[in-house]
Amino acid sequence: MASIQEKIELMKKKQAKVLAGGGEKRIEKQHASGKKTARERVDLLLDPGTFVELDQFVTHRCTNFGMEKKELPGEGVVTGYGTVEGRLVYVFAQDFTVEGGSLGEMHAAKICKVADLAVKMGAPIIGINDSGGARIQEAVDALAGYGKIFFKNTLTSGVVPQIAAIMGPCAGGAVYSPALMDFIYMVKNTSQMFITGPQVIKAVTNEEVTAEQLGGAMTHNSVSGVAHFAAENDEDCLEQIRRLISFLPSNNMEPAPIVETGDDPERTDDSLNTICPDNSNMPYDMKSVIEKIVDNGDYYEVHQYYAQNIITCFARMDGQTVGIIANQPRVMAGCLDVNASDKSSRFIRFCDAFNIPLLNLVDVPGFLPGTNQEYGGIIRHGAKMLYAYSEATVPKITLVTRKAYGGSYLAMCSQDLGADQVIAWPQAEIAVMGPAGAANIIFKGDPDSAKKTEEYVENFANPYQAAARGFVDRVIEPKDSRPEIINALRMLSTKRESRPAKRHGNIPL
Repeated sequence: MASIQEKIELMKKKQAKVLAGGGEKRIEKQHASGKKTARERVDLLLDPGTFVELDQFVTHRCTNFGMEKKELPGEGVVTGYGTVEGRLVYVFAQDFTVEGGSLGEMHAAKICKVADLAVKMGAPIIGINDSGGARIQEAVDALAGYGKIFFKNTLTSGVVPQIAAIMGPCAGGAVYSPALMDFIYMVKNTSQMFITGPQVIKAVTNEEVTAEQLGGAMTHNSVSGVAHFAAENDEDCLEQIRRLISFLPSNNMEPAPIVETGDDPERTDDSLNTICPDNSNMPYDMKSVIEKIVDNGDYYEVHQYYAQNIITCFARMDGQTVGIIANQPRVMAGCLDVNASDKSSRFIRFCDAFNIPLLNLVDVPGFLPGTNQEYGGIIRHGAKMLYAYSEATVPKITLVTRKAYGGSYLAMCSQDLGADQVIAWPQAEIAVMGPAGAANIIFKGDPDSAKKTEEYVENFANPYQAAARGFVDRVIEPKDSRPEIINALRMLSTKRESRPAKRHGNIPL
């Protein structure tokens, strides 16, 4: 009978086999392709020495096609928990060195277990994807595994933050779990996402496309909008995830952590008084406005390369996380279009789910006209913004910096869509349409139209008509924007708002 010491040695031997993953040769191959191993990635993501691994000794149960002879250390995925800046997170990292990180029944079971634990403990879950897809030998068991993960993603949505890092290939059914999570990171040149790969596309449609062109990091960051962040390499990706988590609460029952930033909440900035050109048709950079009002000019942009006519980002004001949605006059004059509507709606709903106040910076001349937009469903997509803002019960502050015309004024969270405080700069123009265009309609055919148009512009190209009706709460000097917004956030810190009981609404998807 084996002694206790012999049993301990056996345990260590088994652990060493699991820790070795697919073996030295495959690890070298992983490094040669510019990628870290699953365990190296987990170590970079988490605070040093905090990772606790679960289900190390799980094995597959497949006996088809010679699989009974195959040992797959860790079942091709590393799972467990640790901390990021001292806060609990759960993590799974697919191990490409073990059978290409392919997903089978027990691989999926490991992922589902950490997802369940994340919900129970109220902690974010981070998934590092690097997999050849479903393990073909396991057939429908592998497919069922994906289905179970999708179901967990959906139940977890809005309970704890879910972050996906695509750090290798991700194809077929495998792409849908990341798509169901809150944020997707991709690494340039080493990660891809697609439903069908280049070879299948060539066979079916005769199109020739490389894997990088079809589903690379910049394709999904700038063209499809599937991914939210692009990273230069594995290290950059994992460092960025740590940065994102610093802005977020651990779950839907908590506020985001307050961070001592050292920036004076009463700080004013005279340059804001001159940031808007006198000619209201001239552009300026809304990112400069954001930099001047948030703590230390520091913000983290979401979907930086997609629908750049609108900006979505996390920042802090007096140490408190805020979600900012801002029109960008430098791109398409800040018009709203199909992609900008989708991008902002998803961001609004995330912030609302996780108790993050919304700050809306408005300079919008309208929805983008054209057949492309109408055929693309701008009515349906624009309605998503109306729905998302109306549904959101977190504090909502709207600052109109310049133009706010027509339906787009409403879509950027007017008072009627539930803005708790609407602030305007003196140069704000809040109207049904551009004042010159409106005057052309009202005074059409009037011999004195030129003079009347001038008077109309003078009377209506300002925030005071809306303020006279109570649709604008305050008109402020631009330089005071930071302290005024922080003051409003403090006032709104005890906001409570209830909605009619229902199963759920029907967002115009």
